[in-house]
Amino acid sequence: MKGVAIIGCGAIGTLLAEAIDGGEIKAKLIYLYDIDESKAVELASKLKQKPKVARNINDILEDKEVDIVVEAASQKAVKEYLKSVLDAGKEMLVMSVGALLDPDLKKLYEKHRDRVHVPSGAIAGLDALKAIRLVGVKKITLITRKPPKALKYSQYLTNKKIQKPTLVYEGPAEEAVKLFPRSVNVAAALALYSDAPVWVKIIADPNLRNNIHEIHVESEVSEIKIVVKNMPHPQNPRTSYLAALSAIALLKELCKRQ
Repeated sequence: MKGVAIIGCGAIGTLLAEAIDGGEIKAKLIYLYDIDESKAVELASKLKQKPKVARNINDILEDKEVDIVVEAASQKAVKEYLKSVLDAGKEMLVMSVGALLDPDLKKLYEKHRDRVHVPSGAIAGLDALKAIRLVGVKKITLITRKPPKALKYSQYLTNKKIQKPTLVYEGPAEEAVKLFPRSVNVAAALALYSDAPVWVKIIADPNLRNNIHEIHVESEVSEIKIVVKNMPHPQNPRTSYLAALSAIALLKELCKRQ
C-alpha cells in the first residue's frame, strides 16, 4: 500500500485526505502538512487513520514510508518543494500546475514526467492533446469565464469594479498563471500536455454562478472545441469541484501501481 503525504489542508487537501481515510483511495495517509499548522491538526483529528502532522517538509522527505507527496497548497509550495521531493526519490502530484510553467520547474517536469503527476483538473480532452502532440499542436486558445469573486484575490483586479462581463486579461499562459495563480491552472495543464503555446482570455462575469472554460485546439489532425461548465467548490469558489475530483481519480490510479 502506497504511503501518502498531503501538503495543504484546504478544500482540495481535505477532500483527498477524506477519500484516503474513507477507503476510496487505497493508501496509507502518513502526513498532513500546512504552513498554518492548526489546519493540519484539525483535519488530522477528524480522520480515522490519524496521520501525523509534519513539523516541516523534512519530516516528509526523510520518511521512507512516504511514496507520493500531494501538493494542494500553492505555486509557492511547488517551487519550494518539488526538487527536494524528487531528490528524495518520491513522486509528486501537483495541483498548482501553473508553477510548472516556470522555466526551471518545467525542465524538472520534462525530465521526471514519470514522477511528476498533473491531474486533468477542471477541463476535459487532455488525452486527445497528448495524442495530437505526436504530430504537433498548432494553436490553443483558452477562454475562461468566472464570477468576479473568484478572481478578486488577484492584485491585477484590486481597483477594478466589475459590473458587466469584462475581459480582464488576454495573453500567454505563462503570464496568466502569475497574475491569477489560483484560477487558471487549466492553462498550464493545456500547455504541459500539448507542448504548445496557450493563449488565454479571462473574462470576469457577474452574471455567472459557475466557472466556464472554452478550449479551442488547432492541429493537422483535427480542430477541437471543448466547453466545460463547472460548479465552484462549495468551500472555495476559486476552485472548480471537478478539479478536486480529478485529483482524487488520479491519486486513486497512482496508488494502484506497484
